[in-house]
Amino acid sequence: MSEGHIDYAAWGERFFASAVTAERVLAGVNVLSGRPIDVGPIGVGPGRIAKVRATGQIGTATGQRVGGEPVTFHVDLPVALKFSIDLGMDKQNFDADITLPLVISAHARDDLAIELEVTPPQAAQVTVRLKAQGLRASLTSKAANVEGELRRFVAKYVARELTQPYVRAATLIDVGAAIERAAAGLGPRESSPIADELTDGLPAALEAEIEHTAQLFVEDGTGTSGAQE
Repeated sequence: MSEGHIDYAAWGERFFASAVTAERVLAGVNVLSGRPIDVGPIGVGPGRIAKVRATGQIGTATGQRVGGEPVTFHVDLPVALKFSIDLGMDKQNFDADITLPLVISAHARDDLAIELEVTPPQAAQVTVRLKAQGLRASLTSKAANVEGELRRFVAKYVARELTQPYVRAATLIDVGAAIERAAAGLGPRESSPIADELTDGLPAALEAEIEHTAQLFVEDGTGTSGAQE
């Protein structure tokens, strides 16, 4: 093997690691940052007599690579909510900081695509830090089991959204198409071999493909950004 050359397996492993980095995974998730949430009213507590209405927004995700086979990332997606419990004759207000842990695994497909598999959290894995505005609100929170209801709702909502077509499209990086775009329009040049042109163009084409799929991640085709339970 010539100096500077590596075998196909080693090249593929390096390419995969370069194409799927923590920064690129987080960039895709963080297109959700700042998007509004409008939930409810949903029934909580005994008999679900109390009604909860929540508004807020998604924060900036953080995470890191945690595994190599498959390439896996742990991502924490924060959500800040302000919500109220309507008891019919009285209304109590609360603040909640919610963290959703996501496990994202990258898989190589035989059609030269990279598929990102996102595993939603179970209700017990969702962290809710609840702050009641006053003692009376604190007692209401305990009676209505607000934390448990929020965990269940958020876990269910995320799992449902991950099955949507726009999410599936956003979690597929078409490497073959990126190579075709990088090679399109290339022609022999006396000063530069075609191979050099392809090498220079491929990273930009991959960036364009990843940016494109990240945009699809927030386009559900309905023009809405909230959810109603």
